[in-house]
Amino acid sequence: MNAALDLANQGIKVHLIEIEPTIGGKMAQLDRIYPTDDCAI
Repeated sequence: MNAALDLANQGIKVHLIEIEPTIGGKMAQLDRIYPTDDCAI
């Protein structure tokens, strides 16, 4: 996702394709992120 955003910010057309019903993979299923304990949502 970050790579796609970086490319898009440089003016390169980017298409993201996801086979799951939501984007983000496992990261979207987490509540907190180690080591900062930031909210993942």
